[in-house]
Amino acid sequence: MENNNLKAGKVGIIGAGSVGSTTAYALMVQGIGSEIVLIDRNKEKAEGEAMDIMHGQSFVKPIQVRAGDYSDLKDAKVIIITAGAPQKEGETRLDLVQKNTNIFKDIISEITKYNQDAILLVVANPVDILTYITLKLSGFSKKRVIGSGTVLDSARFRSLISEQCKIAAKNVHGYVIGEHGDSEVPVWSLTNIAGTQIDKYCPICDQNCDGVIKERISEQVKNAAYEIIEKKGSTYYAVALGVAQITQAILRDEDTVLTVSSLLQGEYGIEDVSLSLPTVIDNNGIRNVLELDLNKEEREAFINSANLMKDAIKELDI
Repeated sequence: MENNNLKAGKVGIIGAGSVGSTTAYALMVQGIGSEIVLIDRNKEKAEGEAMDIMHGQSFVKPIQVRAGDYSDLKDAKVIIITAGAPQKEGETRLDLVQKNTNIFKDIISEITKYNQDAILLVVANPVDILTYITLKLSGFSKKRVIGSGTVLDSARFRSLISEQCKIAAKNVHGYVIGEHGDSEVPVWSLTNIAGTQIDKYCPICDQNCDGVIKERISEQVKNAAYEIIEKKGSTYYAVALGVAQITQAILRDEDTVLTVSSLLQGEYGIEDVSLSLPTVIDNNGIRNVLELDLNKEEREAFINSANLMKDAIKELDI
């Protein structure tokens, strides 16, 4: 049962870097929530970001954005964790694992000191492992610990198919599952455009699609962050919009299906690891996780992704 002491529209954001501050901005512009508290070890940075965002309040729906401390999280409904060491050029998300695990030990300890009823939304990388670690350190139920997972990968997937097929992205339906990282799995077998399976749509599309195009799109989705980091140093716009959508699904009790990361408990025979699958999100967090009818190749790739995450977790000091 939901704790009535939580403010339904209050959101805390841990980390006022590019992702955290852009997420606060995205929430404000879209009118998601009533209060946003930015927390950062560099309090002046958090204060500056909050001031800059609040100066635009006359252009949007009423919302309060301010800097604060962990004690200000005591009645937050959703707490978004973006803080952590940034991914550098040439570095994989898994390279960050122990570094950010150590950071998360302190963060989760501070959060649970003041709030044990909120929904925790993990965004920092490697997001699947940090989601698992957050679950273990917090002691929260699995439904209230969510990773942003492959929400962004799925959006990139649809965007690239949209460009290839000359169809609006909103009419492209497809998912990327598994790790938010190099072992992610694009589910081509179930991808469709307006209900038409992608392979059957291609002859209609007349854009000369073939297996090579599929492989290229899959690689572009997987490597998008590396390319962006090489060109501009970090990624934050699209991920902030994805995090805003997850937050909206929670605060507005939308029953929305999103490919977030959560603890698996028997899906495809996998236990005790957090990975992304299409998941129904409501006001209480995770309502249920959906198992897709994967083909043999996709199922094996998903299991491989799980095993890679488990191997990485075994190496951690948690």
